[in-house]
Amino acid sequence: MDAPTTTSADSGTSGGDGVGGWFTPRKKSPPTDGEQETEGSRLAALRPLGRSTEGEPASGGDLPAAGGSAGIEERLPDEGEPASAEAPAPQALLQQERVPAQRSAPAPQASASPDAVLIRHTMAEITPVADKVTSYFYALLFVRHPELRPLFPPAMDTQRDRLLKALLIAAEHIDNAPVLADYLQNLGRGHRKYGTRPEHYPAVGECLIGALSRFAGAIWDERTEAAWVRAYTTISQVMIDAAAEDELRSPPWWMAEVVSHELRTPDVAVITLRPDQPYPFLAGQYTSLETPWWPRIWRHYSFASAPRSDGLLSFHVKAIPAGWVSSALVHRARPGDVVRLGPPAGSMTVDHTTDNGLLCVGGGTGIAPIKALVEDVAEHGERRPVEVFYGARADHDLYDIDTLLRMKQSHSWLEVRTVVDRHGLLQLPDAVREFGPWNEYDAYLSGPPGMIRSGVDTLRGIGIPWNRIRHDSVEELVAAAD
Repeated sequence: MDAPTTTSADSGTSGGDGVGGWFTPRKKSPPTDGEQETEGSRLAALRPLGRSTEGEPASGGDLPAAGGSAGIEERLPDEGEPASAEAPAPQALLQQERVPAQRSAPAPQASASPDAVLIRHTMAEITPVADKVTSYFYALLFVRHPELRPLFPPAMDTQRDRLLKALLIAAEHIDNAPVLADYLQNLGRGHRKYGTRPEHYPAVGECLIGALSRFAGAIWDERTEAAWVRAYTTISQVMIDAAAEDELRSPPWWMAEVVSHELRTPDVAVITLRPDQPYPFLAGQYTSLETPWWPRIWRHYSFASAPRSDGLLSFHVKAIPAGWVSSALVHRARPGDVVRLGPPAGSMTVDHTTDNGLLCVGGGTGIAPIKALVEDVAEHGERRPVEVFYGARADHDLYDIDTLLRMKQSHSWLEVRTVVDRHGLLQLPDAVREFGPWNEYDAYLSGPPGMIRSGVDTLRGIGIPWNRIRHDSVEELVAAAD
């Protein structure tokens, strides 16, 4: 068996007439008590969008729902390995959920719309008191609409900052239709597993705008309120439309039995599941997972293989400190246990219409979707070059290197190099710079946020255009678009 090459590193749409009416989703349900006129009802003036075609909002502005392939990913904690490390996931509406892997960072907008300017001013005003805003929002929501409380996990400690992050994404990308539309469509589809219904959205909008108006009072006026109403109306309808379309073709969740559990390191396990019905997905995508030990708590994990003929699904899971789901999966799950899976999502997939090579950089358990991409190329019978850089903090963390080396022996077009960096993989992209050139390659980055940020900067610096750099972290997407 060939030894891997190893490098050591020391280091403004219109949703109606403005604020005078109510948002009414297309899938109308009888109003709840919380939807009746209250002192805050003017803040929930969320009017219906007209009927659209091809899933596109009738407003014809910022958010066409039939979006491009770009998406946004949430920043992951600790190692930050995309979809393979545990990240606090939201359990209800207008929360940030892990969303599709970034296919290409968007070009910056030439100018912001008036609504975008007002929304960003609001965000700047509330950011210093973000914790108070989110606390007030949830208090308002649960007092006015107690019927929504069961949609959320019993403990809200990991929930607190999800709303603000989602708002920051929406504010940052309010004028970027492809990015925001793809994000919202996946968010709408993913929320089906929480039991979210169209009739829940007005309550969330009412309390969201109520919280914003309270803590952005110094700048809040009718124009600002109207901008948020229009934005939320459009956001809600995109999510509702995506969920309704998804309901016609797939269940809200799948049950899956653990058939194999292999502990590769003291805190990394390779887990194989058998879903109770066919589970369609693409190599490079991810899903959300709920265990029987922590009901209503979902975490996100990348598929560690391309689709298999036997229908089995594999994941690499790293137990992180205070990680409820990841710790349970690594240290408690055994064959025979049953978990729930949400729908597949993500667009960090191979483009089989091009002959470009693949430059794949995976750090830690971020190697899982990279391995799936390599399998996908092999199964399509392609012979284009694939270069894999596998990074870890220590030699023993290269837990899947034997698998990759066996693949290298079978495929002459595959090269595998390892990079050991005890400083958290931040120097992994620098190792990539030493090889190449990469001007005929599509780049895929999967790992901790710092590694992805450094990787994007490195690849852009050596001439790879942004539309051929694909990754999966929110903050890096924003940085790459600047």
